[in-house]
Amino acid sequence: MMTTNCGLDRRLTKQNLYMKMRRSMLLLLVIADLAALPVLAKAQSLADPIDSSGTVASTTPAQLKLTYTRPTHTTKFRNYVFDVIGPSPVVAAAFAAGIGQADNAPPEWKQGAEGYGKRFVSDFGIAAVSTTTRYALAAALKEDTLYYRCECKGVFPRLSHAVTSTLIARRGADGHRVFSVPALVAPYAGTMTAVYGWYPGRYDAQDALRMGNYALLGSLGWNIAREFLSGGPHSLFSRMHLNNGQAAPGSGPNP
Repeated sequence: MMTTNCGLDRRLTKQNLYMKMRRSMLLLLVIADLAALPVLAKAQSLADPIDSSGTVASTTPAQLKLTYTRPTHTTKFRNYVFDVIGPSPVVAAAFAAGIGQADNAPPEWKQGAEGYGKRFVSDFGIAAVSTTTRYALAAALKEDTLYYRCECKGVFPRLSHAVTSTLIARRGADGHRVFSVPALVAPYAGTMTAVYGWYPGRYDAQDALRMGNYALLGSLGWNIAREFLSGGPHSLFSRMHLNNGQAAPGSGPNP
């Protein structure tokens, strides 16, 4: 009887993980679509401009010449505090807890307000540990892991920049781009801490790695949102006052 129950629990766990993966991918697609819509609309309005004589005017894209300014310790600390207790980690934890509540994962935490509260605190704790790990390792390796919006133009170049920046940092006075070990390690540090700190005992390192993959995927989606939605004084993020906390120096505006 116990063997049958274990097999059923494993199947249910796999189904829950599959549902989470599908929802995560759907969320990323929604973020990318919402981010691309205003950019595409603006690109369409600027395409094939016609001058007063009725002829098509030829335009040459202006080259952005932006110099990298290494962030001060104050800037890094302000961004760290924002990333740990600002609006974005709270909203992300609430959303992740909602998914966990819908999937009843972990089932030991049950349902209701108490179950949702446990999931929210857990997801918020994972994010806090991940963020602290990223900033601490970046400081030790003298990396700048703040997000810098692309100096390029166009939807696909900027989308590519947002995706690759998930595992990229700046280093040195010139801010050259390097592969970031802190950005890779941080999500898994958070989930490992959760699994061996407060998750039910049946969870192990394999579960932590799987959860870390979802966290890394969430970071990718967050970068896409920051790339397309956080530009200019009238942007969505500016209205939500999220821009002030993510002020990476030297990051120029994009059309």
